[in-house]
Amino acid sequence: MRPLRFLADLLYPPKCPFCGRILERGEEGWCASCQEELPWTEPGEAKAVELCDACLSPLWYKDSVPKAMHRYKFEGGRGHARLFGQLMAQCIQDRWEKPADLITWAPLHPKRRRERGYDQAELLARRVGELTALPVEHTLEKIRATSVQSQTGEDEARKANVQGAYQALPSLDLTDKRIILIDDVATSGATLTECASALRQAGAGVVVGLTFARAR
Repeated sequence: MRPLRFLADLLYPPKCPFCGRILERGEEGWCASCQEELPWTEPGEAKAVELCDACLSPLWYKDSVPKAMHRYKFEGGRGHARLFGQLMAQCIQDRWEKPADLITWAPLHPKRRRERGYDQAELLARRVGELTALPVEHTLEKIRATSVQSQTGEDEARKANVQGAYQALPSLDLTDKRIILIDDVATSGATLTECASALRQAGAGVVVGLTFARAR
């Protein structure tokens, strides 16, 4: 182990992002217990999302997963993108056998990105791209600030909250492109639908949603 890494581990011992337990020797990224007990989705349990050809996720959004996502998004846990993106990459490789041309993501509004310091969906997209050897491209922009989806009531309210909030970058040509669209969590699917709509208006032929977790 490199000296700086050794010192960092002494001062800030790595913890499992799901249960918070300090990792033991040989555990990398997460603990062995959570690997067994997390609420894994099963093949064939793809979520139906309007304008997406499929929506895949490795985990259900329950048990320890919401707290892990909260740490990632709101407590500066950007390093969790490495493990979370790894799980997403494995999911898409195992469950989507058709070819893809590129990966993109559902972006934050610029104001919220400045506040947070990073875009959680972009970090996940870049990690998935690293592991799948697919190009990661910035294709969308969020042109209207919205309320946080997790704090927005029922499905119709979520849909109204993000309606018209995304558009493809100007002059973007995605004619017949097969795209993997990354977001953190799929609940109602409203964000993915709005992003998929913008991608299809730019010519995309296939849009597959890929999230870290999904609710319901």
